[in-house]
Amino acid sequence: MARRASGGGRDRNFFEEVRERADRAGVDGQEMEYIREVALSHAENTRLPAESRKQWAKLSLQVNARMHGDGPWDQARMTRQSCGLRTMIIEELGPDPNDSDWNPAAVASDIMSAMALTPLQARELSVRWQDRPIAQIGLLRRIKNVTAPLERLQHHLPPGPLHDLALEWLNVRNHLP
Repeated sequence: MARRASGGGRDRNFFEEVRERADRAGVDGQEMEYIREVALSHAENTRLPAESRKQWAKLSLQVNARMHGDGPWDQARMTRQSCGLRTMIIEELGPDPNDSDWNPAAVASDIMSAMALTPLQARELSVRWQDRPIAQIGLLRRIKNVTAPLERLQHHLPPGPLHDLALEWLNVRNHLP
C-alpha cells in the first residue's frame, strides 16, 4: 500500500481503501499493525486538513483496539498507543469536549482506568524496585508506559481532582523503572 500525496478525492479514495483493508484484515496482527501505522502516519501529517487527520486518527484508534490481546502487556500497549495518539491530536488540533477521543478529561480518565494500582501503591512498589519480583517490575514498567501521555495532557486538564491525580501520577512516574 503506497502512500499517496495530498489530492482531494484521491486522499478520500485512499482512506476508503485503507479502511476497507482494515475491515478485511481480521486478526492478522502483522497486517493490522501495518494498517495502524499507515493511518497513524496520515494522522500525524500536518499538511492534511484537520478533519482528515482526525479521520485517519480514528481509523488508527479502531485498528489499535482490535489488534491487541487481553494480556497485560497487550492492554498496556494498546492504551499507551491510543492515549498517545489522542493526546497528540488534542495538542495539535485542539480539544473537543463533544468527542471523547479528543476530550482531555476522557483521555486522562482512560489512562487512570488502566491503572492496576493507586499512585501510593505504585510509589511504594518503586522503592528498591530492583529487588522486586520480575512480575512487579513489569507492572511498574507498564504503569510508566501508560502514564506517559499525562506529561503533555496535564496542560489541557482543568483544575480539579482529575488534574490533581494526573500530577500525582506524574510525580510517581519519575520513580518507576
